[in-house]
Amino acid sequence: MSQPEPASRTAARSQVVAWALWDCGSTGLNAIVATFVFSVYLTSSVGVGISGGTSPASWLGRTGALAGLTVAVLAPLVGVWVESPHRRRVALSVSTGLAVALTCAMFFIRDRPSYFWAGLVLLAATAACSDLASVPYNAMLRQLSTPQTAGRISGLGWASGYFGSVLLLLLIYTGFISGSGSGADAVRGLLRVPVQDGLYVREAMLLAAAWLAVLALPLLLVAHRLPESTDLYQPTRMLGGYRKLWTEVSAEWRRDRNLVYFLGASALFRDGLATVFALGAVLGVNVYGISQANVLIFGVVASVLAAAGAVLGGFVDHRIGSKPVIVGSLIAIITAALTLMTLSGPLAFWMCGLLLSLFVGPSQSSARALLLQMAKHGREGVAFGLYTMTGRAVAFLAPWLFSVFVDGFGAVRAGLGGISLVLVAGLLGMLLVRVPPRHATAAPEPV
Repeated sequence: MSQPEPASRTAARSQVVAWALWDCGSTGLNAIVATFVFSVYLTSSVGVGISGGTSPASWLGRTGALAGLTVAVLAPLVGVWVESPHRRRVALSVSTGLAVALTCAMFFIRDRPSYFWAGLVLLAATAACSDLASVPYNAMLRQLSTPQTAGRISGLGWASGYFGSVLLLLLIYTGFISGSGSGADAVRGLLRVPVQDGLYVREAMLLAAAWLAVLALPLLLVAHRLPESTDLYQPTRMLGGYRKLWTEVSAEWRRDRNLVYFLGASALFRDGLATVFALGAVLGVNVYGISQANVLIFGVVASVLAAAGAVLGGFVDHRIGSKPVIVGSLIAIITAALTLMTLSGPLAFWMCGLLLSLFVGPSQSSARALLLQMAKHGREGVAFGLYTMTGRAVAFLAPWLFSVFVDGFGAVRAGLGGISLVLVAGLLGMLLVRVPPRHATAAPEPV
């Protein structure tokens, strides 16, 4: 590898922008489908009156667990297949196209209990496709960046995702959801879409699908012209993905078991954080009396606070280190979640929910910074690959425990206890992680 990195240095600014736009579209769609609109519509409207003793919120948790388990099984296979840069465009196009098509199909989910199960299937499939699409998408980062620019370009994608969530939430709120009418002749939003049969939500899903399709198109069109990666590609059979994953984990275990401990602990608390965000809106509407319109406003404010928290956490991280930021953030999140579980009413949800959102950003950004600090020089790519795969391996745990607690205690709010259990496990794991001292001459680039 004596040659310089000509490939990564020739990435045009327009290609980087196209890459970030995909994140803007994907994160926005996920916010609408999995968190603030369609999942709430399923549990608070479509699923009301379903047969059996299991609540719609519990079924939503089970659906999230199934989607996470599917991704955990398929992600290593997709990861191996897209090691070839020529395949990344194909994998990204197929998975993105499926996510768009499945979101469009949500238009047919009417506000009747008989449509609840089809809605859950569409929700799980869309979540799985979106998560699997991130495998080739993240792999393209290496084609677009050098080790010196990877942090800035990755940060651009992260910021673009937050921006996409906020903008799409505002568009759907003002156009389709705002208002409080619920009668047969009621309409919602500036577009005055009828409420009857859930049409106002169903049409919003078409906008979310179009949002991803339009913003993903630039990257899909230029993906075949991205600079070639300087890594040597060695063909691997599909089923070799599991073998390769085990080999890499074993190698890191022999080199530094402490890194493996961190990977396990971070996988747990990242799953808990993702589930809090995914199911928070469902709890707000079904337990704390937040209206379907106001929960979108909550989503906007929560996204802004999460982004601001990540920025502020970066300054604190620089002064006191990544591990104290992660531990402190997790303690604050767990405290807010358990406090919320004992309270009632919209005000409690707003206060505890926004406090929780403020600490989500720092915990995630500092976890990534700590991994970079702990990884062996030259092995950062392997470390981040394991970071992603271990996170997906337990992606079913918090949603499953949410449903277990809801069923066991007969109350939707009890699901916060199941999520908190996963967060506590991640916190205890982090307390056992030994952090190497920082070296001023080799400080990682902030991301």
